[in-house]
Amino acid sequence: RVTPHCLFILFGVYGDVMRVKILFNKKENALVQMADPTQAQLVMSHLTGQRLHGKPLRITLSKHSSVQLPREGHEDQGLTKDFSTSPLHRFKKPGSKNYSNIFPPSATLHLSNIPLPEDLMLFSSSGAVVKAFKFFQKDHKMALIQLGSVEEAIESLIQLHNHDLGENHHLRVSFSKSSI
Repeated sequence: RVTPHCLFILFGVYGDVMRVKILFNKKENALVQMADPTQAQLVMSHLTGQRLHGKPLRITLSKHSSVQLPREGHEDQGLTKDFSTSPLHRFKKPGSKNYSNIFPPSATLHLSNIPLPEDLMLFSSSGAVVKAFKFFQKDHKMALIQLGSVEEAIESLIQLHNHDLGENHHLRVSFSKSSI
């Protein structure tokens, strides 16, 4: 159930993911190339031990310094993807506020770019248990949502970050240090 896009979204909370390769012979293993070593350390410190689809993540540094793309004419069944030019990188702008909002996974998610409150039904319809919800007082395009568990929050972030809400609105999802 894990795809290169899924790992790109999850690891992208902690840095810019350049390439992802799910290993063909061991589909439970993958290589994820981050933009720099500091981002790789953030991924390891925040995601090691967290559960994804019921299994704990084990993240270590690879002996490979980069992920190789398949050679021309070789098909890898979509297991390798280059994200180096993705518009979804959270840290492409130097000094971005995103650098100061990096938190470990928690059951509470920070949501932004919400056009309508009813758009938040996405969380319960995707199977997550919504325990609490609160719009920001000064900006109703941002909110906190508390889900039933950290694992539900991780899966919701993967599934709903950049979800198209129509009229050029894409939901932004990240982990929050706050609780409701």
